[in-house]
Amino acid sequence: MDITATTARVGFIGLGDQGGPMAEAIGEHGFDLHVWARHPASLSAVERVPHTVHGTVADLGATAELIGLCLRDDADIWNILDGQGLLASIAPGTIIVNHGTGDPTEAARIADHVAQAGGVYLDAPVSGGSPGARARTLTTFTGGSQDAFKRAHPVFDTFSDTVVLMGPVGAGQFTKLFNNALTITNMKNIEDVLGLASQVGLNLPALIDVIGTSSGGSAALRSLGRDITLELAEHVHLLMEKDMHHFADAVRTAGGGDPSEVLERGLAGAADLVGAARLVTLARESAIPEGGVE
Repeated sequence: MDITATTARVGFIGLGDQGGPMAEAIGEHGFDLHVWARHPASLSAVERVPHTVHGTVADLGATAELIGLCLRDDADIWNILDGQGLLASIAPGTIIVNHGTGDPTEAARIADHVAQAGGVYLDAPVSGGSPGARARTLTTFTGGSQDAFKRAHPVFDTFSDTVVLMGPVGAGQFTKLFNNALTITNMKNIEDVLGLASQVGLNLPALIDVIGTSSGGSAALRSLGRDITLELAEHVHLLMEKDMHHFADAVRTAGGGDPSEVLERGLAGAADLVGAARLVTLARESAIPEGGVE
């Protein structure tokens, strides 16, 4: 089974805001794309590329050599593997990849379960969100065997500009959780500092743009009012809270010390996301001349 061949059969489940563009990228690069979606409307994400739609998860599992899962949490992974019959249908050596964010310890349990069914598991969460997926510039943090990583690398390259093997199964999730902890805790600083800037009368959109090219810039700051709109903030902050709890649990389980202080800052940052997004969104709207931009 040569997964680097352009005819390799790649399955994908989870055609959401991030997973849809990832699957589309796979199809764009000549892989034989196979998809399943719980809701038929989700299939529009891959309508521009050749693909095969399967009526059941088990049918997809019997066809694909590598199967990417871009789902909300570990419970969804278990449901696809066992509840929807994926593991019962795969051929020996099939690679199953989790591109979502979850618990590193749970990743190890899932890997053992997949191995018992004859498959190979990689945890490969991605960073960059929907904008990064659309631009094909995601960062993919991978945990698993060197051999499986080499076989999957060409697929990951279709939607990523950085692909790294961080260690054994679980290392990808640990890396993503630490990445998210840094991003989310930074949201608290952003909300506090932008609030003060607003009080002294600074032009917030201009401030964000210029700081974005300066030493104070960050991906978190650049995303506010652009990728993370006020409409999205309510949804995103719930995901941030989930990730911070995953982070704290993973650190405790690994014996890494007390993560309580970082957890507290992260939860505060997640809670302040809505306020920060509102502040920036209103500032950008007020900066638009009456009648729109000419």
